[in-house]
Amino acid sequence: MKAAIYREFGGPLAIETLPDPEPPPGGVVIAVKATGLCRSDWHGWMGHDPDIRLPHVPGHELAGVVESVGPKVKRWRAGDRVTLPFVCGCGSCPQCDSGNQQVCDNQFQPGFTHWGSFAEYVAIDYADVNLVRLPGELDFVTAAGLGCRFVTAFRAIVYQGQVSADQWVAVHGCGGVGLSAIMIAKALNARVIAVDIDDRTLEFAEQIGADMLINASETESVIDSVRAVSNGGVHLSMDALGSGVTCANSIGGLRKRGKHIQVGLMVGGDGNPEVPMDRVIAEELELIGSHGMQAHRYPEILDMIRNGELQPELLIGKTIDLDEAIAALPDMDRFESTGVTVIDRF
Repeated sequence: MKAAIYREFGGPLAIETLPDPEPPPGGVVIAVKATGLCRSDWHGWMGHDPDIRLPHVPGHELAGVVESVGPKVKRWRAGDRVTLPFVCGCGSCPQCDSGNQQVCDNQFQPGFTHWGSFAEYVAIDYADVNLVRLPGELDFVTAAGLGCRFVTAFRAIVYQGQVSADQWVAVHGCGGVGLSAIMIAKALNARVIAVDIDDRTLEFAEQIGADMLINASETESVIDSVRAVSNGGVHLSMDALGSGVTCANSIGGLRKRGKHIQVGLMVGGDGNPEVPMDRVIAEELELIGSHGMQAHRYPEILDMIRNGELQPELLIGKTIDLDEAIAALPDMDRFESTGVTVIDRF
């Protein structure tokens, strides 16, 4: 198969011909039709994920067609159109038994624990627990765009944040997950504040539903601006970027009994940010992590897409081929593109 591979962290990516994968006994091989280019892939390439072993094929946001099936798989056959969460649960640990496959004790993560989807084919384990059947009207690019970013934002806003109509929501960082969060919060009739440092990105955030825009590079205090716009603070705030600054701004902009959702990955020097615990206690703030979404939760998203309540296709910024991806991945720390980039040609 043709695949993008790197052999050292932070080193060059190359297109190579590699052996076609075989399905695990409880898994499948998927012919990849589209796969998202995500900042989490950049973190992996940089060596921020301890589960990655070199050499490595990245890619974890994918949609495609089942090519072959392991002998223990019961629910899937060759030819099925599928996608899957970026965290695949084993189906038998205490977390999976409670329905929380997104924090499975034995999780399988394409693109991290195993080779990923920047390739013509990818092997996926625990297929019966994790594959999601795609409706015929949902194209592969949009399905891949759901990837980790849209479904992570959905779980963060809907299940972790429990946002309701007319609540104030602030989203710090308007990349793929931030834009997804804005669209989802607006679908629930929340009032949304988009915070970013790029005017072009903020304009796009407004197009998909943001009610108020704050350019963090042009305001003296993001916290004061958020609190002023929301009449004393937001009910829910998400750090969709992952830095000490955005985390502090997100917590700082909350009203009493507000919720901070941490979705952006915190790595390196940002891994242990300062947290104002005195205020967390006095104002009964909630600090909540959110990590992906379970396969059994997908039907709600798919129903909302079918009903026109969510339009994730609007978040697709551009599509590229696999050869272009080897240059695009290292450039993701520059935040030069708007929306989600998807590889759809191999």
